[in-house]
This record gives sequence, C-alpha cells and structure tokens, in this order.
Amino acid sequence: MIKKSAAEMAAALSAGEVTSVELTQAHLDQIAKVDGDVHAFLHVDNDGAIAQARAVDEKRKSGEKVSPLAGVPLALKDVLVQKGIPTTCGSKMLEGWRPPYDSTVVTRLKENGIVILGKTNMDEFAMGSSTENSAYGPTHNPWDLTRIPGGSGGGSSAALAAFEAPLAIGTDTGGSIRQPAAVTGTVGVKPTYGGVSRYGLVAFSSSLDQAGPCARTVLDAAYLHEAIGGYDRMDSTSINEPVPAVVAAAKDGNIKGMKIGVIKELQGDGYQPGVLKLFNQSLEILASLGAEIVEVSCKYFDYALAAYYLIAPSECSSNLARFDAMRYGIRVGEGSAEEVMNATRQVGFGREVKRRIILGTYALSSGYYDAYYGSAQKVRTLISRDFDNAFGKADVLVSPTAPTTAFKIGEKANDPIAMYLNDIATIPTNLAGIGGMSVPSGLAEEDGLPAGFQIMAPAMKDDRMYKVGAALEAALLTKWGKPILDNAPVLGAK
Repeated sequence: MIKKSAAEMAAALSAGEVTSVELTQAHLDQIAKVDGDVHAFLHVDNDGAIAQARAVDEKRKSGEKVSPLAGVPLALKDVLVQKGIPTTCGSKMLEGWRPPYDSTVVTRLKENGIVILGKTNMDEFAMGSSTENSAYGPTHNPWDLTRIPGGSGGGSSAALAAFEAPLAIGTDTGGSIRQPAAVTGTVGVKPTYGGVSRYGLVAFSSSLDQAGPCARTVLDAAYLHEAIGGYDRMDSTSINEPVPAVVAAAKDGNIKGMKIGVIKELQGDGYQPGVLKLFNQSLEILASLGAEIVEVSCKYFDYALAAYYLIAPSECSSNLARFDAMRYGIRVGEGSAEEVMNATRQVGFGREVKRRIILGTYALSSGYYDAYYGSAQKVRTLISRDFDNAFGKADVLVSPTAPTTAFKIGEKANDPIAMYLNDIATIPTNLAGIGGMSVPSGLAEEDGLPAGFQIMAPAMKDDRMYKVGAALEAALLTKWGKPILDNAPVLGAK
C-alpha cells in the first residue's frame, strides 16, 4: 500500500479497503525501518498522527463528507509551524521550540483530514542546495545513501522517495522544492508567489519564499495544491483569486496545440550531458503529443544567480535579526545584551547562515545599498520582463530542473559558489514570482540517477504546468512500463 500514489490510497480509503489508521501505521513502520539510513525526519509524531487518522476514520464511518485526500499521510518541512510540535528550521537556534499556533498551510491540511506524520529535515533556515547545512546532520538520497537528496527541502523529497510518506510539503526560495524533486525522481511544485499562504512559514527571504506540494505523481501534487492553496487574510502577499483548476488540468493532460518555449540560456555549458539528453528526449515526446516546440531567449537570466545572492541574503539578514536571545531562539551566556546576543548567534547559527547574514548586511549597508541591493532589484525587474516577453511566444517555458544529478555528500561543502550553481535554472522563477514544476525525465546514462524536467507558467496560470507535466509523466510511464521510483536500488545499499 505504501508504494501506491496518494490518489490510489484515497480511493482505497473511500472504498473501505483500508483505514487511515492502518495506512498511517504502515508509513510509521516504514519510517522506523528506513529512516535511520535516510534521516528524512527530524521529528515523528507517532501518537498525534494515529490520533488524526482515527478522527478521519470516525468521520468517514459516520457518513460525514470528507475531502479527496482525507486520511492520507504527509510529511511536513520543518520550516512551517505546527502547534505543539517541535519546529527547528534545521537550526540549533530553535532547538526544542514548540509553536503556540498553526501555520495556514497546517490549518488547511488539518481541515482536509490529511494526516501529518512529522517534520522533515532541511538546510538551516532553508539556506542551501543539499540538506547538508542542517544542524542535525545531512539527509541521504534513497537512490544512493552517499549522495545528497537536494536542498533545502531534502527531507521532504527523501521521505517520498523512501516511501515514508506519499505526500509532503516543501518551501521554495530559489528552487528548494524543484531541485530536490529532480534528484530524487519525484514531483515538486512551486506555486505562483502568493498562491499559497506564507503565514506561519518561518521567513528566510520574504519576497521569494513560497510553500508548495511535493508528491510522487503530478495528480497527487495537484490534489495537495488545491488543498493548501487560496487566499488568506493573514498573509499580506496572498493573492485574492481562486486557486487555478490544477486537478482538472492534471487529469486532462491534453497539450495538443500548446506552445512550449525552450529557454536558450538554461542549457549548454555546465549541464551534465545525460541530463541534457533526457531533456531533449522529453521535448521530442511533447512534440509527438501535438505540442509546438519553440526556442526563446531570456538574456537577463545570465544575471539571475548574482541578483538572487544579493536579494536573498539581504532579506535573510533582516529576517534573522529577530533571533537575538531577547525575542526568539535560544539564549547563551551572561553579561550585557550585546555579549549575550553575540554568544547566542555564534552558537545558534551555522556557517552558511552566518555567511549569508554577513553578505546581506554588507549589501544593505550605507554606501553599498544602491550599488548592490538596488542594482539586484533592477535586474529582477529585467528578468520579469524577459518572462513576459517569452510568455508572449509560448504557453509554458521549459528547461532542465538542475544542471546535474545528485552529487556526493561533502563534494561541494567547501565551495559555496559551486553549491549555489545548482539552483541556476530554478532561481529565475522565484525572482519573477511565477509558478514552476519539476517532473522526472528519466535516469542519466552516466550514473543511473534521476534528472528533472522543469515547466514554468505565468502567474496564476499554474494549471498549464500541471497539464504539461501530466502529459509528459503519462508518456514516460508508458515508455518505462513502471514508475521511475521502482528503479531505485534496495534502500540501504551503498
């Protein structure tokens, strides 16, 4: 049962073939069995998950109407607060903190009867591309335990690939839903900025952060997207419009006549040959399904990485100032306020967080603001215009999700620039605030590891990428004869 899709699990629950308690327990057993190797979870809420499942079973037994995903388990990234459940953001700074309230995403999960299994590992405060920056140790890729599962949401993607959960929630600031999906052979979606509430999401970079669904199929992601999406008055950046009809689009999958734009700047040098080969094969499949493939140029994308690593650290510098031993976080040492603050931030923050705080503080400092942060915001506007022009020629835009497959744990730990380059294809969508999705494109011939195919759509047109993603997924499933995760080696094999 744990290897079925969330939609199949939901159908089995509705038919009375299995109870939510049985389904939840099966996933808790899988976590107990494999998570010592994977380390996808930071906290497993055994008793709470069973209690949630029992409540759903009672509702269904009484004849009460329940949502499509009621009773299906889910893994929650540890950057979204859940009342009474430890929330650390992968940092020593918040070790042991139990929030007094639920984030809007968690509230909507509970309203839909989705069972929350626990909190997943992540790069500290979502700063990283490999989940090696967690204060609680790295997460391992179930395809190869010596490799990274992507970042910053590597715990959520690894939980899916290890069959510890059929659904997960991630957050995407520069690619942290899509890049982990690519390297674990799963599906990850960054909705349009403002399409899913950020209330209760511990902020890294407020103008970029976006929560979204992670799953093993496009349809499962669509169901989860509709469950958590929509306007929230508690979030000033929330868009007051209906959630795009993503479930209907995922069930449709008809792309005949659609124009698919291939971004010239997001391929070529720096991309693994096997990843590019799979990307081009996916384009051929989409063309065979009736889509028109066109090439588009987005010349300012070459500056996206530089702009992002000025904007994101600047906002992080401001957001993380609250963790000062006075208002939030742990408290270390004694003495003056300055001495305690210094000691606390020294112990509470890891190396990557400190690096970004320093970069951001410098970029915002007097005399440098206009030269760095101000210039980066101007580049951001140019990137948004590039997208606008490209969408004038195509319905969706596509690229490889990540330039390479999963690399070895520790391989890039001492080279921040090499690490940052992993997000080169995903960052532009965050800067523009549009939607992006990663679906598996196959296994790279060099190493037999998964690669991802990225689909981007205009703001609040997220249904378009679900339609294309579903079409590609169905065609590849027919070609392969089985889901991509069925090719994963036995968990635990080095």
